[in-house]
Amino acid sequence: MILPKERDPRFITLRRGGTLTDSNHQLLALWAATCAEHVLHLFEQANPNDERPRKAIELARAWVNGEISMKQAHKAAFAANAAAKGMPEAARFAALAAGQAVAVAHVAAHELGAAAYAIRAVRESVDETGKDKMGQAECQWQRDQLPPDIRELVLDDQTLRNPLCWFVFDC
Repeated sequence: MILPKERDPRFITLRRGGTLTDSNHQLLALWAATCAEHVLHLFEQANPNDERPRKAIELARAWVNGEISMKQAHKAAFAANAAAKGMPEAARFAALAAGQAVAVAHVAAHELGAAAYAIRAVRESVDETGKDKMGQAECQWQRDQLPPDIRELVLDDQTLRNPLCWFVFDC
């Protein structure tokens, strides 16, 4: 489980009683999509004919642009997660990253799930001796992609939820 038992109000939109603005919600979704897309090749190498994870990332961006509803984004998350079933670990985690990215439309706190699964995907793409180095490099790459408006929020969230996210944010 990568979501906390109690929801952080910083990841709940203003209209639902939290403090998250729509613009920052959209930035979280875009960052999550970027994280997932960075490792998508690991899924596509293993299953080039399954477009569900790629479509999920595209729909995350479409949601940000107001082109699809939250419900459509939510449905795409389930499809990307289903694509993960039975896949080798690197491909499975890459598909789960895509599912988490599009799920940000529904629950903003899924942003960290996309990042964590992407890190796990790259860790699983190399042998045991390279896992830590690859994971740390991916973590740093993700941090370099953070927009300034959400940087502190995400970095704080990584600190708070690192134990829930397999300690992948130790970079």
